[in-house]
Amino acid sequence: MTGKSISALIVAAGRGSRAGGPIPKQWQPLHGRTVLEHTIDRFTHHPKIDHVLLVINPDDAPLLAQTAAGQTPWVGGADTRAGSVRAGLQALAKMTPRPGYVLIHDGARACTPAPVIDRVIAALQQSNAAAPGLPVTDALWRAQGGHVTGTQPREGLWRAQTPQGFELASILAAHDHPAAAKAADDVELALAAGLEVTLVDGHEENIKITHPEDFIRAERILTSWM
Repeated sequence: MTGKSISALIVAAGRGSRAGGPIPKQWQPLHGRTVLEHTIDRFTHHPKIDHVLLVINPDDAPLLAQTAAGQTPWVGGADTRAGSVRAGLQALAKMTPRPGYVLIHDGARACTPAPVIDRVIAALQQSNAAAPGLPVTDALWRAQGGHVTGTQPREGLWRAQTPQGFELASILAAHDHPAAAKAADDVELALAAGLEVTLVDGHEENIKITHPEDFIRAERILTSWM
């Protein structure tokens, strides 16, 4: 990894309808700024990140321009998350010099602690792919028709988080895999392409804003950092 630059690719092209509100969640206010501005800050202020690129819906360009992060480079996203990530990766691959590694991050994860980013970057010194996660601690049930039908062992199960780090060439090639269109995230794509992914510890504060109540929790986290 020595000598290879690291770019952060922040994916924020989705509509996030489950979060409610008049505009997509990444553009909604949080702790005096927009959600996406806080997310961008996690990476622009990190000493090992050389470049940040956003993937947004082109219709949202005026919303970005109204923020303090308005000068952050961006490319237009696609109808799917995989398509948006691919658009961002292709743009990074055209840069000169070309980044060696990329950290792919959800635009709605505005509270990612710096040590999580540190651990992903450190793991990339020994691996072409690394991602943070948290072990599942709750009991798991299977259900159908509103009734519990069975249990699911939780041993070996982890909750996925981002940023997910990769050698740029490797993850770009993985996006050519037939599984790309339906993959839930880039770790699933990497595994389908035969890449070994190193697991590092995530953090409970590294939440993804999905529902209205998540804004309250994110506000509390950011306030505690002050």
